[in-house]
Amino acid sequence: MALTFKKAKRSLARLRLALQGTSGSGKTYSALLLAKGLGGKIAVIDTERSSASLYADLPEMPDFDTLDLEPPYSPERYVEAIKAAEEAGYDVLIIDSITHEWSGQGGCLELNDQIARTRFRGNTWSAWSETTPRHRRFVDAMLASRCHIIATMRTKAAIVQEEGDRGRKTMKKVSDKAEQRDGMDFEFTIVFDLDAIDHLATASKDRSSLFKDPVQLSEEVGKKIAAWLSTAQPEPKPEPQPDATAMYEELAEKLYAADSASQLKEAASAIAAAGISGDERDRLAAIYKQKKSEFAQLEAIASEGN
Repeated sequence: MALTFKKAKRSLARLRLALQGTSGSGKTYSALLLAKGLGGKIAVIDTERSSASLYADLPEMPDFDTLDLEPPYSPERYVEAIKAAEEAGYDVLIIDSITHEWSGQGGCLELNDQIARTRFRGNTWSAWSETTPRHRRFVDAMLASRCHIIATMRTKAAIVQEEGDRGRKTMKKVSDKAEQRDGMDFEFTIVFDLDAIDHLATASKDRSSLFKDPVQLSEEVGKKIAAWLSTAQPEPKPEPQPDATAMYEELAEKLYAADSASQLKEAASAIAAAGISGDERDRLAAIYKQKKSEFAQLEAIASEGN
């Protein structure tokens, strides 16, 4: 299949937003306010012992439904919960938090240790060959979801010393590294780092270019993001792709029908141009080799006869 370039333009997309911060920084509270601003039906996948429900009676909170996700926090259970939210017709899905998928009970780190012990003689490095694809399917489920996704991540706290205007030194708790796989922030459109003291959010990643300065997350901020999303062009309809099975059968028929080496070569060229890959290409290659061998045998018999 030919590779082609097209003019770059921003298409209407579902939001992929992450909130990361230490305990008490306001991740859940902020996620609910942002979801309210985005609008629509809201669902929360709650791994934080029903913490989202504690905010349900506050007047500024939206109506929302929760799913309390209990251990084990395997990637597959997260994927199942995301699919359930989609099938139920929710517009915004808050995943609070995705840290458990990585470092929680039954999460990827524990899974990798188990796989290493049972299949790789304790070699955790080799075990990632099985753990990584499972984690990737969880990430793909978020990225492909029909819902707006707001995910929270815990960060480890670090203590730093700051010097004030008069030279007075104070100790401050700040966020350190997020408890998820390295590079997870690359998967999101916007990543907000929440301060545990003043609860201001700083965008460490912002493809919208809306948040150059720290901001107090609110319903209005959610509306601002929704307005930005709405100004994008509609997603282009994907071009119809030929049925892979029908294409395989057509190309296989050409191979079987070839009654000369030149026709076999033409069939091989058609396979290359079609861009067939995977198992179908392997099966076509096997047919080609079989036909080529048959022609070679016929040529040998003809030569002996002469």
